[in-house]
Amino acid sequence: MVNEGELLWTPREEFARGSNIAAFMAWLKLRRGLAFSDYDALWKWSVTDIEAFWAALWEYFDILSDTPYRSIVSGQEMFGSRWFEGSRVNYAEHMLRSYERDDIVFHHESELRPAGRITWRELGAAVRRLATSLRELGIRPGDRVASYMPNIPETAIAMMATAAIGAVWSSAAPEFGVKTVVERFSQIRPKLIFVADGYRFAGKDYSRVEESRQIVAALDSLEKVVHLAYLHPETVNSPPDGSLPWHALTGGKAIAAREFRFERVAHDHPLWVVFSSGTTGLPKAIVHSHAGVLLEHLKNLSLHVGLGRDSCLFFHSTTGWMMWNILMGALLTGSAVVLYDGSPTHPGADRLWQLAEAARVTCLGASPTFVQIMRQQGLKPREHFDLSALTTILMSGSPATPETFEWFHEEVKRDLWVVSSSGGTEICSGFVGGCPILPVFAGEIQVRMLGMDVHAWDDAGHELVDAVGELVVTKPFPSMPIFFWNDTDGRRYHESYFEHFDKVWRHGDFIKINGRGGAYIYGRSDSTLNRHGVRIGTAEIYRTLETVEEVADSLIVCCELPDGDFFMPLFVRLKDGLELDSATIAKMQTRLRRDCSPRHVPDNIYQVDAIPYTLTGKKMEIPVRKILMGVPAEKVASRDSMMNPGALDWYVDFASKRMAGP
Repeated sequence: MVNEGELLWTPREEFARGSNIAAFMAWLKLRRGLAFSDYDALWKWSVTDIEAFWAALWEYFDILSDTPYRSIVSGQEMFGSRWFEGSRVNYAEHMLRSYERDDIVFHHESELRPAGRITWRELGAAVRRLATSLRELGIRPGDRVASYMPNIPETAIAMMATAAIGAVWSSAAPEFGVKTVVERFSQIRPKLIFVADGYRFAGKDYSRVEESRQIVAALDSLEKVVHLAYLHPETVNSPPDGSLPWHALTGGKAIAAREFRFERVAHDHPLWVVFSSGTTGLPKAIVHSHAGVLLEHLKNLSLHVGLGRDSCLFFHSTTGWMMWNILMGALLTGSAVVLYDGSPTHPGADRLWQLAEAARVTCLGASPTFVQIMRQQGLKPREHFDLSALTTILMSGSPATPETFEWFHEEVKRDLWVVSSSGGTEICSGFVGGCPILPVFAGEIQVRMLGMDVHAWDDAGHELVDAVGELVVTKPFPSMPIFFWNDTDGRRYHESYFEHFDKVWRHGDFIKINGRGGAYIYGRSDSTLNRHGVRIGTAEIYRTLETVEEVADSLIVCCELPDGDFFMPLFVRLKDGLELDSATIAKMQTRLRRDCSPRHVPDNIYQVDAIPYTLTGKKMEIPVRKILMGVPAEKVASRDSMMNPGALDWYVDFASKRMAGP
């Protein structure tokens, strides 16, 4: 059994010397006269002289801009900072800088379609055709374009075409229910939406024709609907009334690259809107800029993940998760990617390894939860698959245990750079992650990423070393949201990240940073639910449960377990005289799955007499979660601050009796 912090891997000299981060350090010495003895010195410079660091990245990655920027960042304060004012760039243009190459950019497969490949040249042509069609339909810079599509090439092409003309992209995965999609898209009022007629998962077909009809009917801003016959390709020429078939926008004449104009937009022009759910109100509509995400993705994916022209990245994701945006961002480095739409464990737990072998994947993304499934089934990929191309494992989505690290070395490949990272939808990137020139220790995230001034603080704002505290960031960085949609005075943005510590980003994760700069993430410090790597707001669940007539009140939490898994129980107080039975449980599960998504369905549902509240009327989600994870009740809440002090007793008893083996 491996111990936390035990040395697992040291990079070979040629691996470290040939890394992108080593090349960047050599460039800094040659072009800037800056010599750094090690990564720690480089990181300290990047968070101390932030303007020099980000200016160096701009030049190093040769950013294309119509006009030079006037300033790197407006001031050192985080909230309200502005990046690269005066520049005019386009994210999609940089994604397609390799458009003349004839090698593969997309390896794609799904449960509905056989394996296929798309070259850079073919991708560039497809994006130009669709982008031109969107312009002809009247889509202009700043218009919102929504998507209710699976992880297939058409969705990637739609995203790139949208960004190419300066329109604003937003995506929801097709497993999301109508209510969840409408709550998101109604905030941004899209002008056009791409919809697929369904998808297949774990061998079962899911039609989305009726759901799409309801979504379209609920969005009165829509002027155009583009329909993809994916589940039923035989209906390609008979889209629903008023819809345009996908091929009508993509099957036109070729548009030469020299004839196409990418819309280079201002520093504060929105690239996309992503949604991260809060504990109150509608999901947060988070807006990122072209310039900010462009620099952040190039830094992260090139320097910290090590991608380049000879790479192939495969991270299994749905289109409703931030990791899909990261996957698309890999194109900025010239890397190929694998798109897979389907269950990662159907027909067996080795499905992703089959795809990795076929595409000769160099960097495979995996969640620690998926590793648990493979371990339980006794899977040994090294015995059954040719993984000679594989150099890197990228773990994200939840805290990784030392045993998870060890499993990859034991059962996949000895000489393997196992990278754990952590970030968030809010920044569409990572705070802490990998470094190919440093060793890997069991359970430990190698470094704080360049330009990310990350620290662990106690509640009083004092820095902690080798102790668990709040993850804070004390200097601005380019992929911070430029704003929340409809948050005109910035109040919700400020309350989300800057209310706890003045002028400092508090992310809502527990983190420990040790003396050598390695990091450990210990789950959420707030009440947001981390469901297998996808963050869910408790408010979404409560709003749905309010429609279940038997339910008087409810509380939900998600606990990270010692083996890297999750346990998400729902506690409900039913109306007087009612008892929780199988029919009521099924009704709640069905309503949550239908209106929200399968990820919103709890692991178990328990009837309680009371939901604990503070004197100010706030549900005590964080104290209950801490109690369930073994923290004594007297350390998580003051009974004097509670509306119903005795309400916590049931949860203390539940933790002692049930949490040992949920």
